[in-house]
Amino acid sequence: MNRTSLYFTGPQTVDRRRTPVDPSADEVVVETRVSAISSGTELLIYRGEAPTDVPADETLDALDSDLSYPVKYGYAAVGDVIATGAAVADEWLDRAVFAFNPHESRFATTTDALVPVPNEVSAEVMAMAPSVETATSLVLDGRPRIGERVVVFGAGVIGLCTVGVLSSFPLDRLVAVDPIDARRERAVDLGADRAVRPDEVNGLVADWPDPGGADLVYELSGRPATLDSAIDTAGYDGRVVVGSWYGEKEATVELGTDFHRGRISVESSQVSTLTPETRGRWTKGRRMDTALSRLTGLDLDSLVTHRVPFDEAESAYRLLHEQTDDPLQVLLTYD
Repeated sequence: MNRTSLYFTGPQTVDRRRTPVDPSADEVVVETRVSAISSGTELLIYRGEAPTDVPADETLDALDSDLSYPVKYGYAAVGDVIATGAAVADEWLDRAVFAFNPHESRFATTTDALVPVPNEVSAEVMAMAPSVETATSLVLDGRPRIGERVVVFGAGVIGLCTVGVLSSFPLDRLVAVDPIDARRERAVDLGADRAVRPDEVNGLVADWPDPGGADLVYELSGRPATLDSAIDTAGYDGRVVVGSWYGEKEATVELGTDFHRGRISVESSQVSTLTPETRGRWTKGRRMDTALSRLTGLDLDSLVTHRVPFDEAESAYRLLHEQTDDPLQVLLTYD
């Protein structure tokens, strides 16, 4: 049995390579139906902006290399089990499943690395489960409280999913910030009270009553310069959660008097780990179950803007790199 895998082979260069699939007795073979492209990490790799001396993801067996070229990447594959090893129960055969696996037509893995697709969830929506899990992790890390003012910078897929999860909280107000009109409209559709351009946010926050500023700010734009704006938006004793990974792009942050006297905290959030404050009660399994429970409550279908055949994957990355036609969630399809 063979598979075709996508490799990043250099800046702005991808290739597809045919390799054998050799499952062991305790593994199954999954034939991929759809996989979701991460416009964050994958674009950094595609552009040559990701550090090459760090593991791709030490928590995922399917990503067991570093980020130097050539590298397989991707972590949102949905497909069907087409073969089972001798040590695997027959009930797994023909089951629709999700896996944190790179973009490839088939793959072998153990059943404990699979998440069965709920009956009411489509393959395309299930491929976006990692984005909702990331949003769930961001909310757990931010710890929003009743009556708080929350601002989300960046209305890409992660930002919009985060807005959607936050919208279920009894906040005083929830504001999304993005320069693109259509993304601001989607943010409001997903539950934001307001959505403004970056040049409007300071004026908006200045009109808020005492205590001024936002209680909680998320920086999810992927642009280092936005971190300054996020810090400026936070009020006294405010919290800034940075979910963006900038790769090798430098973030020059102005930590002047307002930051120093404002006692503003800035902390990172990364979905591969759980924040220490939650580890006593939360596991990754519980977090994923929580994310899965949100899949049908969020209008994730509206975030899918492009579907590209796997054989034309180069055009998908070029589309995201050049930002033509405002791509949000781009899916690779396998026929």
